[in-house]
Amino acid sequence: MDGSLWADFCDSLKATGEQVLRESAPANVFDRAEGYRYLTRLLRLSLEKNIEFGDPRFPEFYSLSHATAKIGNDNPDNFYQNCAISGRYDYRIRGQRGSVPYLSIETKAGSYGSTGTMAPTGHVELEDLDILDDGSFEILVSATPQSGNWLPMQPESDNMLVRQTFQNRSQESAAQLTIECLNPDGEAQLDPVEFAEQLGRVNGFINGTAGLFIDWMDIFSKHINQLPPNDQQMCLTAGGDPSIYYHNSYWKLAADEALLIEIAELPECRSWNFQLSNFWLESLDYRYHRIHVNKHTARYAEDGSLQILVAHSDPGQNYPNWISTAGHNQGSMLLRYIEASSFPPVKTRVVKFGDL
Repeated sequence: MDGSLWADFCDSLKATGEQVLRESAPANVFDRAEGYRYLTRLLRLSLEKNIEFGDPRFPEFYSLSHATAKIGNDNPDNFYQNCAISGRYDYRIRGQRGSVPYLSIETKAGSYGSTGTMAPTGHVELEDLDILDDGSFEILVSATPQSGNWLPMQPESDNMLVRQTFQNRSQESAAQLTIECLNPDGEAQLDPVEFAEQLGRVNGFINGTAGLFIDWMDIFSKHINQLPPNDQQMCLTAGGDPSIYYHNSYWKLAADEALLIEIAELPECRSWNFQLSNFWLESLDYRYHRIHVNKHTARYAEDGSLQILVAHSDPGQNYPNWISTAGHNQGSMLLRYIEASSFPPVKTRVVKFGDL
């Protein structure tokens, strides 16, 4: 009533700006401006996560990563959906298959603003489901086992993450999903005490998310312009998909340099992709720049090998898998495999653009 709740929120939001000023963060005008824009994006996402879609009794799907607000090396080939849930309740998901090649639904426990992790508590993929001839399906979500299509939870489960991965977005349709709580209590209306708690969580999510992925970049800085395998458990506890194998790293190029990435033999896998992101682990703007390539859009050599070139400008037809830096000179990069049979070594080397 005296306005202190709002004042505390604003003071806390101001304090999150210190993440952009961390010693290991780039100290130039471009990356700093992008860092502050990143915080505004996290604010938008956190308000949706914690307030607009924060009630597990009356759940709705929303997106916590999309074209203009991004988290943790978001995949440009993905359509992400999120949902607040609770292990106290039971849920039913109704869906229409669409034609997307890969879909996984996971229950999680924790967030970057509370525990600092999104621990997996249940996982299901399209191939695990019984789907009717008309493409429709239902999934029961609960902490107790169910017959038929069942997505497990644990008592501590508090959120859900859906990944739909496209080969070519323009030619494929996403699955359509809705969710309902089967045993809600209370009313779907504003409660002042609950709102105060929700608002108190908003800045925790912003600060925790920004801090976590700057910590990651500190780790990746030990292998700049290389692309080794990630600590897979680190990826899982941050919300990664157990069917995906991750190579995360840090790239940094001078104005006259390019990064050549070579894989002699690609493994058998459902799909793979490579993407370029900024220092804050936001995928670069794939609406206007070619910043990623996948199994189905890549051009391969006659012997099946793959060459990807990261460069500030288009090197021409000799490098069909060119990835644009979109005006950046450093950031993060990620190679991911879905359900791969092996994980071959990845060779990288920095070359002079003029020598290509």
